[in-house]
Amino acid sequence: MTVPLVLDIPLSQTGESKLVVGEEHTASRVGSGRVGVLATPVMINVIEAAALAAVEHLLPAGHQSLGTHLDVSHVAATPVGMQVTATVKVTAVEGRNIRFEVVARDEQDIIGAGTHERVVVNVAKFDERVQAKVRKGAV
Repeated sequence: MTVPLVLDIPLSQTGESKLVVGEEHTASRVGSGRVGVLATPVMINVIEAAALAAVEHLLPAGHQSLGTHLDVSHVAATPVGMQVTATVKVTAVEGRNIRFEVVARDEQDIIGAGTHERVVVNVAKFDERVQAKVRKGAV
């Protein structure tokens, strides 16, 4: 019988991640637009990094969290050279699932906000499933 995973993650646990926008982070460079400002996929990456900073150190040995859902708005442009800071706050822990409120800011504005969800997995079991998929090959 498998013992259910119990996560000891307090509600309101927070995390933060920062990035100085470089040319390589722009929409025109990553293929998500034509302008030289922070790309939405890069903003999402900074948000996910903040979620990792909030909870990874609280997970049981051999476990990690994986992003499963993101619902964010990207509402303001950030030019190259400006710093972006993403902050997250845990709002719910249900079984293996963790839900966050997320906000991304540059040095002048809120540039994005929304929610993010992650699931906690046993790394060895997860890798077994991935390797089985690799062995099965593409259909």
